[in-house]
This record gives sequence, structure tokens and C-alpha cells, in this order.
Amino acid sequence: MKRPGADTSAAQQRMTRRGLLLGGAQLGFMALLGLRMRHLQVEQADEYRLLAEENRINIRLIAPARGEIYDRNGVVIAENEPSYRITIVREDAGNVDEVIKNLSTLIELDDSELNRAMTEMKRSPPFLPITVAERISWEEMSRVAVNAPALPGVTPEVGLSRKYPHSHDFAHVIGYVGPVSDYDLSKIEDPDQLLLIPRFQIGKVGLEAKIEEKLRGKAGTKRVEVNAVGRVMRELDRREGQAGDDLQLTIDQKLQSYIQARLGEESAAAVVMDCKSGEILAINSAPSFDPNLFVRGISVADYAALTENDHRPLATKSVQGTYPPGSTFKMVTALAALEHGVINSDNTVWCPGHLQVSNRRFHCWKRGGHGHMNLETALRESCDVYFYEIALEVGIDNITDMANRLGLGIRHNIPMSAVASGLTPTKAWKQRNRENPWVVGDTANASIGQGFVLTSPLQLAVMTARLASGKAVEPRLVKSINGIDQTVPAEEIPDLEVNPNHLRLVRKAMFAVSNHRRGTAYSKRIIADEFRLAGKTGTSQVRNITAAERRAGVIRNEDLPWGRRDHGLFVNFAPYDDPQIAVAVIIEHGGGSSAATPVARDITLQALYGGDPPLEAYPAKDRDAIKAQQERLRQEFPNLAASKRDRA
Repeated sequence: MKRPGADTSAAQQRMTRRGLLLGGAQLGFMALLGLRMRHLQVEQADEYRLLAEENRINIRLIAPARGEIYDRNGVVIAENEPSYRITIVREDAGNVDEVIKNLSTLIELDDSELNRAMTEMKRSPPFLPITVAERISWEEMSRVAVNAPALPGVTPEVGLSRKYPHSHDFAHVIGYVGPVSDYDLSKIEDPDQLLLIPRFQIGKVGLEAKIEEKLRGKAGTKRVEVNAVGRVMRELDRREGQAGDDLQLTIDQKLQSYIQARLGEESAAAVVMDCKSGEILAINSAPSFDPNLFVRGISVADYAALTENDHRPLATKSVQGTYPPGSTFKMVTALAALEHGVINSDNTVWCPGHLQVSNRRFHCWKRGGHGHMNLETALRESCDVYFYEIALEVGIDNITDMANRLGLGIRHNIPMSAVASGLTPTKAWKQRNRENPWVVGDTANASIGQGFVLTSPLQLAVMTARLASGKAVEPRLVKSINGIDQTVPAEEIPDLEVNPNHLRLVRKAMFAVSNHRRGTAYSKRIIADEFRLAGKTGTSQVRNITAAERRAGVIRNEDLPWGRRDHGLFVNFAPYDDPQIAVAVIIEHGGGSSAATPVARDITLQALYGGDPPLEAYPAKDRDAIKAQQERLRQEFPNLAASKRDRA
């Protein structure tokens, strides 16, 4: 049966449309294929011609610039400087020994560095560049670059190396960087590819280590074309990495440098805090060391000099060192007794020079006794018997609770290495750790900051700031990260939850310590009315005094070997009427509080005046010595003299 003409015409039209669509698709595909062939044969002809001649493309990591660190005023305290180095890629070099031999005719290669490089080369992937010489001169760099055709796999590079312009002043705070070690990698579950590059530097201790990930940044990449003998022909593509975050600290560089100079070669520590915000304005340990030595690779002799020094320059005493706080702890005992109603401002205790507790006699530092003592006179003259008596009534657990509220026995969260928690003991603690019950004699010892009690200078500064402000301020070291403020507004800092009247009583007694004629720190007071301080002296015994020695006469500290002398401590806040700063100082084996008190006073005035204070701020009898001290420090530390002129 024949189709009608209309059906035949419709079918033909459908066939025509399908043919056009199919033909169009084929033409489009051919056009795309032609364009791709043109791109490969014309636009990328040079690249593929080189590849055909046994060249290849390598992708290499670009180390990012490490974030820099600044003080609160924008002074740089950790920066990056250009460093010239020579690297070699094993798989590109071919005969490594031959290449090294040729390289040694151009520049001097250190045997120990070369041996290290060869060891790294054997255990690293063959495509990773290994540094064989670093910190070379520009002339040496040029010689290698000119002779590159004869040195397959060798590349002269310009990198960045860490530099600490204030060297000793910030060593214990900032720490230092060093090459990644196997130990470093073992602590990281999924290490960044950057860390696998031999000799890549990361933070080892201090803030450099604690904020490593933020400071390190993110790697970039580059595609380079190398020929058959490993020589880089050209860079095809580069994607820059992300530089590390810049940090601004709360520390004042000028104050930090002054304190380091003032402490000198003493085995000591000092902390200065803002009473209202908790910002750390200075945090020092002495003696110090030059962290730049570790960046460059410290020699065996230099390292031995540091580790064999009995003053322990590598130890961060300000946060890591824990010491019996001595009489600086008496404010804790006093507040615990006030809060629990054991005493008031008028209660008195008779001090005959000792107190019999069970079968043991606990002595006061004043052999003949102080007589009748109330809270203010007991703190002012540092009567031990007064605090023995009230502590036995209030109990150790209540004393420890108050110590914790004031920041003692607490590990404060600041980005420094080995921050200690100290020790504020309880009955349960002794049973658990010493397997012995607590006895009343332990409470007597703890009441004056001896026995089991241990605190760090940082904790003592926190305690003093909280006493001064009535706020539970926390120590803070980082002010901003990449310009983003990290501080906590003052209105968000919680109250201390201690009766304000009780705090006023303690502060008034601390004022008497430095400003009453019978106060233990009166001779080292500040006489400038607007900057008068309130403080507390402390002497921490490091040896037991036997009954026989007491009968014969206690040996004077100056007659003892250095390591057996008492520690000297002093804590203070100022100005008394409007507390701005809190200071804590310890002089290890200084022979008592008299070693720490003048140092704390000088630091306080330096912080409040922003430089050398006028001599009129000191008692008249001290002015000649202070003037000579200021001149000596300027001569020994020219940077201090420069900063003083800037302030003037």
C-alpha cells in the first residue's frame, strides 16, 4: 500500500533535520579538535619540544615568610633576613660526589655541614632539595650561578632566616627556631609537607613553638622546567604561599630591655603586669642567652657554657621556676582568715619570738619577738608567729582555696614553654602524694610560704595584680594577631569574689610595708607622692636551720656558699591610690628580701615614668648610687641610652 504524499513529505523533513543536527555536531567536534591541535602544536610547541628532548617539569614548594613579632609599640623583636644558600637535588645531580667535588672548587664547604647534608640526602626522597651550604656571601652565590651548567641539580637560592635583633632581652619569651628534627615529626600525626623539607625551620621553644602554626604560614608552589642534566631552564608557573601571621605582644621592649640589664648576671626573674587588664608588660629571666646562636647552629663550646653555668641561663625562671614564696604568701593567709571570720583588723597575737606546735618550736625571724601584733603591724613587720597562730585556726584547705583564687597553684595559659602550675597543698594532696597525713606543723610552715608551697614569679605577679584591682585578671601576652585585637575588655573581667573591705585592709598593710618607718621595705621606698607603692618583702629558706645552729647563732647568708643562701623576693603594686602595675621579683640565693626590694623599686619607677625616673623619686641617701647605676647601665647597654634620648 502506498503512503500518502503528505506522510512522505513529513518523513523527509524529519530526516533532513536529523542529518543537519548530526552534521553540525560532527563539525563542532572537528572544530574543537582542530583548536586543541593548534594549541598543542603552535602555542605549546616550545614546551613539548623540550619535553620531547628528555626535559621534564618539576613542582617545588615555596617556603612562606614566617610571621614577624612586635612589641606593644610596634618595635620588631623577631624578624626575617635574606639568607643565601646552595641546594642540590639528588635525582637531578646524577653523580652526587662529582657534583660536590666541582662545587667545592667554587666555594668553601664545611665538613660537618656537608656530612649532615649527605646523611639527609640518603634518607630523603630523591626529588627534595638538600641544603649543602647556607649563609654564604653574595660573591660565592654569584660564582655558583655562573657555573650552573657544570653543576647539575645544584641551585643557588635566596631564602629567609630568623633574626632576633634584641638577642638576650627576649630569649626566654620568644624562644628560637631551628631545623625540623625526627623528634619534631614524631610528635605530629599528619605533618605539613613543608616540614618534610630538610633544614626547614620551625619554633623549638617559647612563643615561636607555642604559636608555630600561625607563624609558619602556608606553602606556595612553583613549576620549573629542568633539562636532562637537572639544570633549571625556566620557571613556568608560580603560586605564592600565605605568609605567617604577624604577632604583637603586650610587652614593652624598652622596659624589657631595661629589666634585663638591671638583673644583669644575677640568677633572677621579674614580671610586670597591668593590674587592670592582665597584660604582661615585661617578663624576664636572668642570666639570658643569645637565641641567634641556635638559629645559626650553636657550637658545642657555646652550648656547654650555657648548660654548665650554675645560674641556669637556659631556664625560663619567670614561669618555669617554682620557689617557696616566703612572706609574700602572708597576704593569702591573712585574707583566708579575714574571709572566714578568724580575725578582724583589731585582733592581736602575742609574738615572743616563737610558737610551740605539738613537739616542735616554730621560730619568728625576729629572735626576740615582736610583742603584740595586729593584721597591719604583722604584715608591716612580717611577724611569723602572728601567721602561725591564725593559720592553725583557719586551716590549710581554706588557705589553699584563697591561694587559688589569687592565682597561685594555677597553670596560667600563656604561650611560653614549661609554664609551671606550682603547688598549693591540701590534706588530700599530702595523703595522695606523700602517703602521710597532714599535721598542724605543715599548716604553720605553709602559712608563711614555706614547707610544700611553691609559686612562680608569674603567679606572684598575678596574685599582686588581683589584690590591687579586686579583679580576677588573667595574664595575657599576645595583644593582636595580624592586627586583630586579642585583649579582653576590662568590663568583662570578673570580680575576685573577696570582700572589698578585707582587700582594703591588706592593701593598707602592704602600703605600710614600704611607707611606715618600721616597715620591712621602708629604706627602699618611693618618695614621689604620685607613685608611692605598696609591697611585701619575702625571704625563702633553701636549707634547714638546726637547733644547734640556732643556739650557736644562725650563720649569716653572706658567710654561706652561694647555692645555700636564701632566695630574696618582693612583690608590689603602684601607684597605691590608683594601681596601674604589679611587679614580682625573685633573686635566687640573693641572701634575703634586701636583694629583691631595690630591684623591684627600680623596675616600678622605670615602668611608671617610661624611662629613667628623676632622682627626686628616690630617698636622698640613695640618689648618688642610683645616678651611678643609671650611668653604668647606659655605658654597658648603649641601646638603653638611645631609648632614653628618644623619650627625652
